[in-house]
Parts: sequence; structure tokens; C-alpha cells
Amino acid sequence: YRNTHGVNINNFLISHFFTHFIPMSSLAVFKIIHPYKLYFRMAQIMIFAIEEINRSESLLPNVSVGYQIYDNCGSRLFSMNSTMALMNGQEFAAEDRCNGQSLIHAIIGESESSATVILQSATCDCLSNRKDYPSFFRTIASDYHQSRALAYMVKHFGWSWVGAVNTDNDYGNYGMNIFLNTAQEEGICVEYSVKFYRTETEKLKKVVDIIKQGTAKVIVAFLTSFEMNNLLEQLSVQNITGLQMIGVEAWITAKSLITSKSFRFLGGSLGFAVRKINIEGFSDYVIKEFWDTAFPCSQTERNSSQYALNCSGYQDLLPLKNYNEDVPEQRYASNVYKAVYAVAHSVHSLLNCREQKGCEKGLTIQPQQVSNQYEIVNWQQDSDGSIQFNPVGYYDASLPPDQRFVLNTENIIWVGGQLGPRSVCSESCPPGTRKATQKGKPVCCYDCIPCAEGEISNETDSNNCRQCPGEYWSNAEKNKCILKAVEFLSFTEVMSIVLVFFSMIGAGLTVLVAILFYIKKDTPIVKANNSELSFLLLFSLTLCFLCSLTFIGRPTEWSCMLRHTAFGITFVLCISCVLGKTIVVLMAFKATLPGSNVMKWFGPAQQRLSVLAFTLIQVLICVLWLTISPPFPHKNTKYYQEKIILECHLGSIIGFSSVLGYIGLLAILCFILAFLARTLPDNFNEAKFITFSMLIFCAVWITFIPAYVSSPGKFTVAVEIFAIVASSFGLLLCNFVPKCLIILFKPEQNTKQHMMGKASTKSN
Repeated sequence: YRNTHGVNINNFLISHFFTHFIPMSSLAVFKIIHPYKLYFRMAQIMIFAIEEINRSESLLPNVSVGYQIYDNCGSRLFSMNSTMALMNGQEFAAEDRCNGQSLIHAIIGESESSATVILQSATCDCLSNRKDYPSFFRTIASDYHQSRALAYMVKHFGWSWVGAVNTDNDYGNYGMNIFLNTAQEEGICVEYSVKFYRTETEKLKKVVDIIKQGTAKVIVAFLTSFEMNNLLEQLSVQNITGLQMIGVEAWITAKSLITSKSFRFLGGSLGFAVRKINIEGFSDYVIKEFWDTAFPCSQTERNSSQYALNCSGYQDLLPLKNYNEDVPEQRYASNVYKAVYAVAHSVHSLLNCREQKGCEKGLTIQPQQVSNQYEIVNWQQDSDGSIQFNPVGYYDASLPPDQRFVLNTENIIWVGGQLGPRSVCSESCPPGTRKATQKGKPVCCYDCIPCAEGEISNETDSNNCRQCPGEYWSNAEKNKCILKAVEFLSFTEVMSIVLVFFSMIGAGLTVLVAILFYIKKDTPIVKANNSELSFLLLFSLTLCFLCSLTFIGRPTEWSCMLRHTAFGITFVLCISCVLGKTIVVLMAFKATLPGSNVMKWFGPAQQRLSVLAFTLIQVLICVLWLTISPPFPHKNTKYYQEKIILECHLGSIIGFSSVLGYIGLLAILCFILAFLARTLPDNFNEAKFITFSMLIFCAVWITFIPAYVSSPGKFTVAVEIFAIVASSFGLLLCNFVPKCLIILFKPEQNTKQHMMGKASTKSN
């Protein structure tokens, strides 16, 4: 019934419509007064859809649809009052009881979720509960997808520190709650989450103060256009700029927010908008109705007298008759069109079912899937200064997760015209550091702590540093594990060169002494005390000097076994020779006594056998050591964490201790005997030099033990080499230098007569 409708264009409108056979209605809320033309356009689209249905021969044939439109004046109380009137008849008053005597069977609710039951633009996810709202249907996607998409967008741009403000109603509270939960899942921190309602002026001022004091550069605004307009006014009053606004469909494309100053505060805003839909024929319908109503002379013939009388004042406007660019883009309004048709199709199915009879109880009308696709728009300014809501991408919740977001970031104009704001509580921690949460602050506020030695982090914003494997160590930047430096006493080091130099000097001097003794082998001083032991001692000293070289270089299995056994055997051979010479001195003194024949018991053959016997004992010890638990190359990581000490592990501590202990036993025995022989006559004074050499030998090796134990790494080997070289020099110098001086510089003393004469003088 076209003539039954009335339109009040003061504020919000509540409309219902009904049919000839089955009364039904729709409740819709649209704000009409300037500048909110969108809601008036919704009412126009509803009327347009109803007239289309009434003209249709396939949808509701022989049935006419009517409508009534009510004004809620922007008040929830008015909305509920009008709804009750629709449900209980037009004569229903506030003081009346509900009678249910209404011809209305369907209601299309208002645009705000808090006051609606069935609607074309109520997006609150709370209305998705079929148990609490069994009769609620909508033709717009739930805020569940939009709220989550807001969090995904924030994460996409790397904003981990944001502020949040929402309308204090079901729409804003439920939507913000979903956003906050999703943001937490995605690792986004919210500096503050505040809310206000359009009538709460003082609360709004507090909200703006919080925004002003905050450090977040990105604000997620889950507001309706009313609250956004109020917030914009306060931002303008306090001159708060430079904030990147992320908006929702309720305000991001609201032309009511476009003012001469708004772009300064909202320029570059990003947000989700309902997709545009072109309703065929609607633009022509609106323009025709407007011209027919506002300018009745548009249909008058130009040559008639009526035209000259009534239309002369409209001549300048007639060229604009076909202008339609001021028809708003159909985003929300298209959902009204869908809602009207949804009700019409439902009634159509019910009527067909009744005609077939018997299907009332079994009839099920399935709701259709609502599109979950949003258009991402960006507030941009054209060269002429006009503000445009330009699309820069889309979000489709029905697609797989990796395909839902499509953004053309190069087309985005950011706030302030910059490349894109950074909104973080703390800057990203580079590789080589880890995040340490600041006490009492959200997880997004942290300090960057350098990784400890031997630990690395090779990712940005790493929560933990990981330990490098055993043979690896962190590089200087602490972002990569590298092989540890392997340290051993190599021949190229200065310390090694010095030790080798003295070892070779010692060996060279020993060879020179041997040559000198060989040349002067027939002289009395060389023959004294068994020249064979002297040459054998020189040979063993040469081996002692040279065996130190086996301790230098990269340890291998063979070099580890050779260095310790060679050292043990050569030193026993050396000490055995010295011990043999000491015994010879004592026996020779005893032999000078009357009636003594002890020398026949310790002649040259016995001396050679004693040296061989003492040496074979050490050989046996070494063989047992190598058989049971030989030395082997070992990577020592205990001394230094940053490098590996490649050394020869002793294998058996008992074996090494036995070798050293046996050498020490022979040295002490030799020292005691030499000490006892120190007071013998001058021609047998070699015992004094032997005593002194043994004193040096024992002192060196006694100090060697603590130095060996406490020296780290390659210095342990250096200490051992030093002990070998020093003790060898002690034996060489003390035993042979005095004789060499006599041979070279005092040849007159190297005669039998001199030695015998000296002896007789002493005897007198």
C-alpha cells in the first residue's frame, strides 16, 4: 500500500512493512538530519526495494507490501518504545500492557547493535548467539572477523605498541574485546584501552588526556561515527596530531567526518569498510523522486503559460537534472536492500508452504552465508584538497589464512605523509642480544641484553640466547657460532722458538764436549772415573735435550706416546750414568785403603750392567704404561671456554707418576752418594760437581710439580720442556765444564804426575 507510508526526517526512523495476507514489519534506524544523509538514504532504499517487490510477478505475486517508518530521535528509549508499538499495534502507549495484537511479523532493526533485534547493519558479535537471539538475522558480517582483522593489520605493519579506544556500548565493547584477545595472541601490546559514550563529555576529555600522555603512535578506534566525531573535536581542541588511526566500518567512510580541519587529524587513516554494491536503478529512482518533489515544473512544457509562471526561477537548475554524483556510495544502505528482500523471500516460502498444506511444522528456511570480505580504505587528499576514501586492499575471512590479507602498501598515504609510523614500546633487539622484559610493564617493553660469552641469538627480537655446542664459541657479534680456536704449543710461537733454541744449544754443546773428550780420550782427566760412562752420559744428555722437541707441535697419538716415554727412558739413562760414576768414586776411595779389593766387584763390566739394569726397569714401566692406558691427544675445554687446548692426556696417572717417581728415586740416591763422597781427596773431587748437579736436578723437578699442575694449556707443556732443558744443562755444566776448562786452558794439570803429586801432597 504505497499510500500508507509516512516519513519523518527529523532524526532516526523506525520502519515496518506488511503484506495483504501476512502482516509483517521491519524496524530500521537511520539518522536523517544533516549531515547524516546516510540514514535517510537507507530509508529511501527500503522504500525502493519494497516498490520493486510489489512490481515483481515472481516474488510474492498477488501480495502487496506496505511499510511504516518511525523516528527514534537517536535515543535507545525511543527505539524500544517504537519496537513495542510495532509488536503490539499502532495504538500502543507507554502505559499499556503488551497485547501482541500486531499485524507486524518482521522487524528490520536500527543500525546500532545495542537496541536492535533484527537488522541490516548490527555487526556486534554478541548477536550471533542463537540461544539468546533466536529470531535475529543480519545482512552484514559479524564484528568477529573485523575485530580480528584489525589485530592482523596491526601485526602486518609491525606495530607492537598501540592504544585502543571504543564506544561504550555492545558494539564497541564486544568488538574491542575480540580485538584485545586477538592482539594478545599475536604478541601485540595495548598501552591503554579506554571507552566513552557520546553523551559522556567529561569521560571523553579523560580519554583524550590518556591518548595525549601515551607513547603509542597507532590508535585502534572501535567507534561509531558519532563518538568518532566527538573524539575528533577534542583532538582538534587539544591539537593532538601525528596519530595513525585504524578504524572500523562504522566511521572510516563516514562523510560526516569530513571537515576543513579533519584531514589534519585523520589524514592517512586506515580501516575496514563494507564493500560497495551498486543497486541497479536506485540512482535514477532517487533523482526522479527528488526532482518531481522539489521542482514540479520539470515536467511542464517550456512553451506553456504554466511554465512561465512557476518555473522561471528554476531555469538555472534544470541543466543539473541528470546529475547524480551526490548519491552516496552504497555500503551500509545496500544491506537494507538485502534485508527487505530476505524478509520477502521468507514470506514467499511460507506462503507457498501453506498452499501445499502439511508443511508448517517441517519447514526450515536456511540462512544464507553473509560475505566476510572487507575493503581496506585509506584517507587521502586529492590535489584539489578534497578527501577521498581510496581502497588500498581487502580482507576476506573466508579465504585461507595466508591469502586473507591483500594490501597495496605503495598506494597508502600515511599520517603526516611519512613512510609509515613506528609504534613500539621498545626498538627491536638485533641479533646477538635477547629481550628482557622491563619490570611492571607489558611484554612489548623490554631491554636488549647482550648474549653471554659462548651464547648467540641469530634472530631479531630473540627471547633467549642459545648455548653454542661443545667445540663452538660465539663470535664477537654474538650472532653466530664459530669453531673454537685450537691451541697447542706450535713451532712458530716465540716461546717455542726460544725453547727449541736452548734445546739445540744444549745438544750442540753436549756434542762438542763429546768430541773434545774423544780427542783427549787418552789424557788422565778423561780416563778418570771410567771414560765409557762419561761418553754414555754425554749421549744420554744429547737425547735429553732432543727429546724436549717431541713436546712441541700438534699432539698426535704417536707423539703423545713418544714424548713421555722418551723423556722417562733418556733421563733414567742419564741419571744411571751419573749414579754409576758416583759409585765408582766411592769404590775407588775404598780401594786405596790397605787390604781393600772392592774394585774387582765394581769394574767396567759391572758399571755397564748397573746402567743397563736401571734403564731396563724404566723401559718396563713405560711398556706397562703404554699397554694399559697410554697417553692420547685430548681436547681440553675446561681451562678456557672460548678455545680448545689440544694436549696429550696422560692416560694413566699412575703410569706417569711411576716414571717420574723412578727418576726421582735414582736422582735422590745419586745425590746422597755424591754428598757422602764430597770430602774425598782432591783427585777424586768429581763427587762435588755431581752433588751440585743433583742438587740442581732435584730443585728443578721439585718446583716443576706445582708449576705443571697450575699452568694452563700450552704453558703446561712449556713448563715441562723448561724442566727437561734446565736439568739437562745442570748435569752438563756441573759434570763436564770443569774438565773442559782444564783440557782447554790448563793442560799442565791434565797429567798423571800432577794428579799423583797432588795426591801425595794431600796425603802428607
